Amino acid sequence: MQLNITFRQFGSSDSLKEYAKEKVERVNKYLDRAGEAHVVLSLERHLHHADITIHSGAWVLRGREKSEDMYASIDSAMDKIEAQLRKYKEKIKNHHGRERVHHRHELVNNFKVRHKVFELPEEEAFADAADTAGALRSATPAAAPAAQAPAQRIVRTSEITVKPMSVDEAVMQMNLLNQDFYVFQHATTHEVCVVYRRKDDGQFGLIGVHAPPNAG
Repeated sequence: MQLNITFRQFGSSDSLKEYAKEKVERVNKYLDRAGEAHVVLSLERHLHHADITIHSGAWVLRGREKSEDMYASIDSAMDKIEAQLRKYKEKIKNHHGRERVHHRHELVNNFKVRHKVFELPEEEAFADAADTAGALRSATPAAAPAAQAPAQRIVRTSEITVKPMSVDEAVMQMNLLNQDFYVFQHATTHEVCVVYRRKDDGQFGLIGVHAPPNAG
């Protein structure tokens, strides 16, 4: 398996590289073909983040975890990936045969959507901005600027490849990614759809995006 390891906000470590390599390569027993893995290890707000993505044929597996220890974060991220691999081991292997037949068709029809994760400022930040603007208006009414809301902070940006698949396959891919939603193209209706896990009852929801009819 081809493995790429990236360190962010702290220096590279040979021992962490070797540890991550050993953990990632354990999943080879679940896969019937070589794939590639991307490991991003980062330090943010004193927490150690491990973001591990493994590509195997048409499927993408992902585990993300954070803790006060990077080795523990790697362990937990890989535990998530292995749990889903054990659950879907046979389906992944069976799908590879069909994937070879439809590979060219999917290359033509795939497109991407951008997914951003962001933080909104705390309520205190909005209050501070309003207080500052009010004080400036009192001091120099003619030139005082209007209150500016603090900007949102982008935490992570990624692109999602939208692939044709059935609803069952979309749920499987969502689980392999350890996410609560997944964007895909319905293999029968060709609509762009979002499947998601409902928080209240653990069931799944499906949102379909219909293209507007052509005018005239």
